[in-house]
Amino acid sequence: MSKVLMKGNEAIGAAAIQAGCKYFFGYPITPQSELPEYMARELPKVGGVFLQAESEIAAINMVYGAAGAGARVMTSSSSPGISLKQEGISYLAGAELPCLIVNIMRGGPGLGSIQPSQTDYFQATRGGGNGDYRLVVYAPANIQEMVDLIIEGFDVADQYRNPVMILGDGMIGQMMEPVEFKPPKKRDLPEKDWATTGTGGKRKPNIINSLYIAPEDLEAHNIKLQAKYKKIKENEVKVESYNIEDADVVISAYGTTARIAKTAIAKLEKEGYKVGLIRPITLWPYPYDEFKKINPSCKGVLTVEMNTGQMVDDVKIAVEGKFPVHFYGRTGGMVPTPEAIIENVKKICGGEI
Repeated sequence: MSKVLMKGNEAIGAAAIQAGCKYFFGYPITPQSELPEYMARELPKVGGVFLQAESEIAAINMVYGAAGAGARVMTSSSSPGISLKQEGISYLAGAELPCLIVNIMRGGPGLGSIQPSQTDYFQATRGGGNGDYRLVVYAPANIQEMVDLIIEGFDVADQYRNPVMILGDGMIGQMMEPVEFKPPKKRDLPEKDWATTGTGGKRKPNIINSLYIAPEDLEAHNIKLQAKYKKIKENEVKVESYNIEDADVVISAYGTTARIAKTAIAKLEKEGYKVGLIRPITLWPYPYDEFKKINPSCKGVLTVEMNTGQMVDDVKIAVEGKFPVHFYGRTGGMVPTPEAIIENVKKICGGEI
């Protein structure tokens, strides 16, 4: 299968169409605007529908409607736009509707900047809307991985009847890399017999809802959701790790920041330092168990992010107090450099921090 050079945002659209997505509802916002532009041009060619909504709030509720009818549907935005979608995302999770949501993150809080960032980790993994709900959250580190995860993400959404989020940053949306479109591993997906597709007089109408007036009914629904989330945690964790059993320092980073960390590790290894990497690919469910494999004599774990410290909380949970956890980050659209990561690793090795 041949590779094609594509911009990240356009590759997202191409992957979604290959995965069978027929409906896109969204609103333009930098740095993901090339994605709705691509879908506006390409979806009609495959019999799909692109609709630019009047707002992000309208877009996510259109997703709710299409997902409720059993369609493969997606939306995308960047950080402030995803904030506006949070109520609808909670509705989707509560009604158990599968869909794909793409967030190409930019600096914040508020309108912030249009530069790349990873400041939406809390929002994605803790839930920006109300209630005890979870999204499956993928953090691709390159465009090929993003393409693969989008194609798989639609299947995961259908398998568990749950929204799936792709969490990228401005760099991964704007960079260009060669990609190939590979079919995902086969999943035994359930029939969408819950969808509101019309009865034809053959069955009772399906009702899709997240409203439960009786408290005992809502509790039962939440217990059911938690059982589903438990299955997701058992089956869908994805992580890449390197040299953690022998490392003096382990770096934990995700997305494009992990690529910068790999450059730092390669340089440190040439100088004789033993440095490992844990790169979560699923930010939820988080790969806590991978941290149990770290060298017991490790001097510390360095978390590197494009924010002021968000995933660092999950790293602290994962290490269970066995190792010191350090943090290095840049924010506001600033990007960590390999040199700064190297400096922090050397300080940990030398006992300076």
